[in-house]
Amino acid sequence: MLPKVQRPKVRRMITAEVARNVRVSAHFALVTLCGDELRHLELAGNDQAVRLFFPRQGQPALQMPTLSNDAWMAQLLLQPKSRRPWVRMYTIRASRPGEVDIEVALHGDAGPGSVWATTARPGDPVGLFDEGHTYRPTDNTAWQLLVGDESAVPAILAILEQAPLSLVGEAFLEVPTSADIRTDITRPAGVQVHWLARDNHTMRPGALALGTVQTAELTGTPLYTWVAGESRLATGLRRYLVNERNIAKSDISFTGYWRQGRASPG
Repeated sequence: MLPKVQRPKVRRMITAEVARNVRVSAHFALVTLCGDELRHLELAGNDQAVRLFFPRQGQPALQMPTLSNDAWMAQLLLQPKSRRPWVRMYTIRASRPGEVDIEVALHGDAGPGSVWATTARPGDPVGLFDEGHTYRPTDNTAWQLLVGDESAVPAILAILEQAPLSLVGEAFLEVPTSADIRTDITRPAGVQVHWLARDNHTMRPGALALGTVQTAELTGTPLYTWVAGESRLATGLRRYLVNERNIAKSDISFTGYWRQGRASPG
């Protein structure tokens, strides 16, 4: 699915390196990147995403695409795997001058992104390419509904941290286990945050969040909804809100970050 994305007018391939790697919980790691070229990254906040490039095992160096436009993927796939880096998309969790934090939901050895976030060490090379943001409420959308599985938790937490204090709404965050629930998050007082722990490795990610919202007595009528995560969560919730709660399609931003059983290209 292709969400409505707000991108900067000018984008460029950026190289950086790992500064720190901190385990946030059993299934989340926070990797801080640093480098002079980060000054070229136009920080937009909220759910701003970047393509993150990192070497495959055994590669002596990071070979980034040279095209700073949407043709970069074709250029990347034309490279032999001996030189082609891994590429995955992640949200910028936070930023400071010369640094950005990338929070990654870990899935053990199930994918290269999880392996990278588990093993990344200071000095490791990385590359970034800005992919913009999809969280785009209008000025009068005071009541909002935010929903995501673990892959969208960093984006929702970033949105809440930067939200106006007047924001009212509800956020549903699905995580793999109860040990991943956080109590020290920053949010407007008017936003109720519901942590949903699967605690069941056989349950499909996103199913708990979808079922919970479908049966929830929401405290208000969403004027704007942002939902992301496993593709069936994003499409299923949009379909439910439109058909069962009479929410206008134009008031829902939905993004399938990933699809269970299908690897990302690159």
